[in-house]
Amino acid sequence: MTANDLVMTAANDLLRRIDPAQVHTAVSRNNAPRIWNAAVKHRPAVVVRARAPRGVQEAIRVARDHGMRLSVLGGGHDWAGRALCDGGLLIDMSRMRRVTVDPSARVATVGGGATAAEVMAAAAPYGLVAAAGNCGAVGMAGLTLGGGYGPLNGRFGLALDNMLCAEVVLADGRIVIADATHEPDLFWALRGGGGNFGVVTSMLVRLHPVNKLIGGLIVFPWSQAAAVWRGLREVLATAPDELTVQSGLFPGPNGQPTFFLAPAWSGDLAVGEHAIDALMKLGKPLATQVAPMTYGEMLGQWDAQVVGGLHWAVRTRTLSGFTPETIGALVEAGRTRTSERSLLAIHHCHGASARVPSDETAFANRREHFMVEIVAGWQPGDGAAHCAWADAISAALAPYALPGGYPNLLGPDDHEQIANAYGDNAIRLLAAKTHYDPDGVFTAIPLPVTR
Repeated sequence: MTANDLVMTAANDLLRRIDPAQVHTAVSRNNAPRIWNAAVKHRPAVVVRARAPRGVQEAIRVARDHGMRLSVLGGGHDWAGRALCDGGLLIDMSRMRRVTVDPSARVATVGGGATAAEVMAAAAPYGLVAAAGNCGAVGMAGLTLGGGYGPLNGRFGLALDNMLCAEVVLADGRIVIADATHEPDLFWALRGGGGNFGVVTSMLVRLHPVNKLIGGLIVFPWSQAAAVWRGLREVLATAPDELTVQSGLFPGPNGQPTFFLAPAWSGDLAVGEHAIDALMKLGKPLATQVAPMTYGEMLGQWDAQVVGGLHWAVRTRTLSGFTPETIGALVEAGRTRTSERSLLAIHHCHGASARVPSDETAFANRREHFMVEIVAGWQPGDGAAHCAWADAISAALAPYALPGGYPNLLGPDDHEQIANAYGDNAIRLLAAKTHYDPDGVFTAIPLPVTR
């Protein structure tokens, strides 16, 4: 049987099992599902745009029956393109994006294809927010399953700490509910182990009463980056849970590198004004746009920096703090930047996120730390120089970095970091993989190899 015969046989099998409107074959470059990173050229052979868990069940069964590779597309922001399996069967979750809110219980039921922005929009009328990330277009499920750094992590924990249960379609086609009492090993593994154990068709997410935050951007000349990072180190050493500050590099109006602080204050607004004032005094800002805003508005401030359609490559390192050596390496990154689209985003993990025992979830790094997101971005074309820039920064930070790295951002070739990404949780995580997906049907963020 040829590859084309296999595809058509699998497609016909699907057409007999589910609504034909959900099944698409002969996927061309023009009508293939799009993901954030245009550098990824993978093209699935069959796409199932499932509308309900049953469609996901049948897609998994058909892929297994016909020996086809399988992938799952949520928000499509995995830079490595693992949402698209070349020549395989893709489950596209974009039609399962419903978000419903129970304001009295302060929970939201989130469809497997919903974005962070959609979750915030549903919760906002009730003065509630979810713990999510910094970009509204990112899929809420993928963000949560891999970790979920964001502006509320100091006060409410990572996104995964706020997942209360998940509806999961397993490799054998069964639908299960995973929570603290039902399938507890699966629930543990999902919180940090990503989509490697099944397809999450919906999640129950805890919400929090925050009507508005103080947030925005404080922009400094890159020449002040070292001094501001040194000052930020002192501010964050005593920062309350309500203050989380992202820092890094992004392009200014003329394309030159600028240094930014992106504060988020989630407590009493009057108290927060003093915290923001302290950040502004760390240097001489070029521009300041900080004000009370909704979480949804805060998500929108990054839209212009992380647009889809460009080529992207991401590296990551985890630091215990801003030392003279790490600050020097970060400043050098701005000097040697090869593209106006490239940036650094440094996330501070502290407070509630750092008070969770390291073995409570698969996500193991529960000490206070800084996650460095090294993002090379460029217009379509040769990206060798831009990838080399990202690799050079990663290498310069490696001697000062904590073992492992953020699983949601690790690429398939980051072998040493992958091996250490889950620490002592790796053995239990791999046992869960063996139990729930013994044939390796699902491939999502990288897992360590068997120890």
